[in-house]
Amino acid sequence: MERFEIRTGDAQAVSLVYLKGYLDAHTAPEFEKTLQDLVGGEKVNIVVNCSDLTYISSAGLGVFMGFIEDVRSRGGDIKLAELTEKVFRVFDLLGFPVLFEIFEREADAVAKFKKT
Repeated sequence: MERFEIRTGDAQAVSLVYLKGYLDAHTAPEFEKTLQDLVGGEKVNIVVNCSDLTYISSAGLGVFMGFIEDVRSRGGDIKLAELTEKVFRVFDLLGFPVLFEIFEREADAVAKFKKT
């Protein structure tokens, strides 16, 4: 199994989170801590780049769901970018495109924050 990695960065007033590998019950707590640290630091404009995410389980999806309400209540949002077709199908199957904005390019997701 591919090792899970998280990197973070910034683009203007937007926090970038890069996921790589498998996001499942074993690795979800690491992703959860990353989001907790961002939200705790009042960094609530978040783009999650999934270009290197090869698998996501319900535990991984649960992390997104666990934070979206808190982030939005603070005036921010979580946008998704560069999902692989396989990962997008999982998000789509569970209705995530209704709850989250999904972008083909990270730059488009970042730019969307500037328009709001």
